[in-house]
Amino acid sequence: MRRLRIAALAVLALVTASSCGTGGVESVMGKDTIRIGVRTDLPGIGVRTADGGFAGFDVDVARYLANKLGARPEFVPVLAADREKVLADDRADLVLATFSITQERKSRVLFAGPYHLSYQDILVRPDENDIKNVRDLAGRRICEVQGANAGQRVVEERKVAAQLVPVPDYGTCLEHLKSEQVDAITTNDIILAGLAAKDGSGLRLLNARFNEQRTGVGLRVGDVEGCEAVNRAITDMYQDGTAKSLLKKWFGTTGLDFSTVAVPQFEGCS
Repeated sequence: MRRLRIAALAVLALVTASSCGTGGVESVMGKDTIRIGVRTDLPGIGVRTADGGFAGFDVDVARYLANKLGARPEFVPVLAADREKVLADDRADLVLATFSITQERKSRVLFAGPYHLSYQDILVRPDENDIKNVRDLAGRRICEVQGANAGQRVVEERKVAAQLVPVPDYGTCLEHLKSEQVDAITTNDIILAGLAAKDGSGLRLLNARFNEQRTGVGLRVGDVEGCEAVNRAITDMYQDGTAKSLLKKWFGTTGLDFSTVAVPQFEGCS
């Protein structure tokens, strides 16, 4: 009887382990519905539609990845400051929300991808002629969106003494730029391109192109199986032409260059 009980416990342990990632973390694999955190405040990347749905580049990528994983996507709205929290609180299984991969974040988040490579750039008012590159931000006021790190990268990595003005989101940042409360916005070029296209007032993207931005898919630490599956899906997305098609769909009229779109070099899931 004791041997039978031990055998039964062993089988139960194997079944439990098969539904989890490394280290006992529940994996995204095998789920019928995958909860995916997406932005709702970034035109062209992630917004709420009039009918309550979701639309944008990240949203379309999320749908593609969920389909490749054999699951239905269920979208969870997130702001920049919430991206790690929705994973830690088990409110999302994946996060596709302009989530730049950094060494500091990798201590708390497992990243698949990147699924997109971009560069940090600068957005200014139409009549601004004195800001031409990142060095010209010295002494200038730039937005620091809560939960984002673009402004910090200008000050800390580029050693440019810009003045950071904290704001809750990019919508507020855009309002501050137009009302001259800040002098520039700096972040991923596709975020800036989406903001400028939506606004339509002639805001200029400088094409300064500095600080490569590696945008990844966030997963809970330990879900190596899920991470590897997402990487395979991202590879398929580039090889079947979907990645280039989606970039042109959302940003084809913004002036960004998509002549060369290739599978990014992945971070690795270990």
